[in-house]
Amino acid sequence: MATPKHDTPTDAILESISDGVFTVDLDWRITSFNRAAEEITGVPRAEALGRLCSEVFRSSLCGAQCPLQATLASGRPHIGTCGYIITAQGERVPISVSTAVFRDESGRVMGGAETFRDLSEVDALKRELEGRYHVGELFSRSPRMHHVFEVLPALAASPSTVLITGETGTGKELFARTIHSLSAHSEGPFVAVNCAALPDTLLESELFGAKAGAYTGAVRDRLGRFAQARGGTIFLDEIGEISPALQVRLLRVLQERTFEPLGSARTESTDARVIVATNRSLPDLIREGTFREDLYYRINVIRLELPPLRERKDDIGLLAEQFIRRFNRLQNRGVPGISTEALSLLMAHDWPGNIRELENCIERAFVLCGDERIGIVHLPEELTATAPHIGGHQSVHDLLDRQAIQAALERADFNRLAAARDLGIHKTTLFRRMKRLGMDLPVRDGRSTPRR
Repeated sequence: MATPKHDTPTDAILESISDGVFTVDLDWRITSFNRAAEEITGVPRAEALGRLCSEVFRSSLCGAQCPLQATLASGRPHIGTCGYIITAQGERVPISVSTAVFRDESGRVMGGAETFRDLSEVDALKRELEGRYHVGELFSRSPRMHHVFEVLPALAASPSTVLITGETGTGKELFARTIHSLSAHSEGPFVAVNCAALPDTLLESELFGAKAGAYTGAVRDRLGRFAQARGGTIFLDEIGEISPALQVRLLRVLQERTFEPLGSARTESTDARVIVATNRSLPDLIREGTFREDLYYRINVIRLELPPLRERKDDIGLLAEQFIRRFNRLQNRGVPGISTEALSLLMAHDWPGNIRELENCIERAFVLCGDERIGIVHLPEELTATAPHIGGHQSVHDLLDRQAIQAALERADFNRLAAARDLGIHKTTLFRRMKRLGMDLPVRDGRSTPRR
C-alpha cells in the first residue's frame, strides 16, 4: 500500500491510529478511508474511495441495523455497537463501531464518519477465558471447581466407576452427563435412575428388568436400565437410599458385569459405564449398618466431591447469566441480564438448595421482569428475607425496594399503573408492597398525565 500524503495534522493522526476510520457523503459514497481501514477490511484505499460504503464495508450492521444511518437520521452518535465484517479475503472479523455526524467548518452536515475497531484479539482472549471457566455445559470461576474441571477428561477416559458426592442441587447429574459426553461411551445412551424415587421391589425391576409374570401386573417382558445402558453410561443417583438386600445384587453387577432379570434364570451382561451419586455420607451409613462396606469400596474407585454454592459464591453471577441466556433462547426473549443490586442480594444468600434453588429463583424473576433487566423487585421475598437488617427494622431489600418504587413513581409522574408497568408487576402488587414498606400512596396519582 502506498504511503499517502498528509495534508493536515488531522490526516496524520488518522493514519497513525489503529482504529479504522472512513467518512461518507450524503449519497453514502466513501470520501476518506484511513490506513487501518485498509488493513482491517483488506480493501485498498484507491478501490474504496467513491464507492458505496455497503459495497466496501460488508457488515452484519448494514441495512436496517446500520448505526451510521441512525446517526445521520437523528444527529446522535452511536458508541461501541458490536458486529462483524467480511473482509476482501472472505474472513469474518468481529468489530466495534462508533459513528458521528460529519460537518464542514460552517457546521453544515456533509455526511457521516465511522470508526471501527478489530476485536479479533479480544474475541480470542474471551474464548480462551471462557474455556477456562467451563467444560461442556459446566460453568465456574471457583478455584475449587477448576480442580474438578481439570480431572474431568481423565475421569471420562477411564472405565472405572465414579462416585459423585455433594449436597442436593449441586449438579451431580450434570457432572455425570459431562463425564459421559467426554468419554468413549458418548455415542451410547445416558440412562439416569433416581434410586430414592422408587420402592425397593420396583427399583429392582427398574434396574435389572423383569420377565412376564415375575410379579403382579408384569404382563410382558421389561427391559431393565442396565440393559438399556449397554454401550453407554448408567447413572445411579441417591445410591445411599438402596436397601441392603438390593445392594448385594448391585455389588454383583459391578464386580462381574452380569445380572438376572426378575423371574429369569438366564444371566445377562452389561458393558455400561457406572457413575453413582449421593448427598449422604456413606461412611456414616456404613457405621449405622445400612450400607455395605464392600459396595462402598467398589463404587469409591474415583471420587468427585462437589462443593455447595455457598462455598463458591463467585460463581453466582456467572450461573445467573447462564440461566438468563438459556431462558432467552428457550422463550425467544431478550432479557439483558441482572442488575447490580439484585446480584448483590443473590450473593448475600446462602442457597441451601444450591444451584437448583438459584435456577428456580432466576426463572421466577425472568417471568416477572418482561424484557427489562432483572431487578430486586423481581426476586422472591423468601430469598430477600435473609438479607442483613439495618436499624433493626428494614432489610437491604426493603430499602432498595422502596428506592426502586419511588424512582418508578417519579419517572411515571406518579401514575401508579404506569409505575407498576415500569417495575414489571401488577398494580395491586405495587400497592401491596408499598403498604408493607409503609409507603403512602402519592396524593396526585398522575392519571391525567400522559406516561413519558
